[in-house]
Amino acid sequence: MSKARHVSETPATQWLKKHKVAYTEHTYEYIDHGGAGEAARQLGLEPHAVVKTLIMEDEAAHPLVVIMHGDREVSTKNLARQAGHKKVSPCHPEVAQKHSGYQVGGTSPFGTRKRMPVWVEASVLDYPVVYINGGRRGYLVGIDPKVLTTLLDAKPVSVALE
Repeated sequence: MSKARHVSETPATQWLKKHKVAYTEHTYEYIDHGGAGEAARQLGLEPHAVVKTLIMEDEAAHPLVVIMHGDREVSTKNLARQAGHKKVSPCHPEVAQKHSGYQVGGTSPFGTRKRMPVWVEASVLDYPVVYINGGRRGYLVGIDPKVLTTLLDAKPVSVALE
């Protein structure tokens, strides 16, 4: 466990426990628009190992989840091509919240309100541990990224913009 305060359960941590996934908890001071970079800075983590969960939608407004390194942006054009869609774009925050059940800035791919297809930047899977949102602003969980492919059926893609 990290030395930070304990955070009450979220749908994400309930999901992780239900699926017997080992995780560590890491809390930090949430700052609007600080993103994964701010979390990495406060927690002393490598920015590339802190990953963000993005809710996007295809041309038919069907939601999908994209997991990307916190210090990279997603090429929506490449994602659309690799995911077999005409177009992919970020959801408006209130739409993303409706799909995921999480407040933007606290979105986790685990325990989402709706089951959505998940895409993960392939190089995320190379890390022994990644830090991903635990379902609340200012709260990350450290997990083995293989959980993303084994339990969420995340499909690896190469869509990071340098």
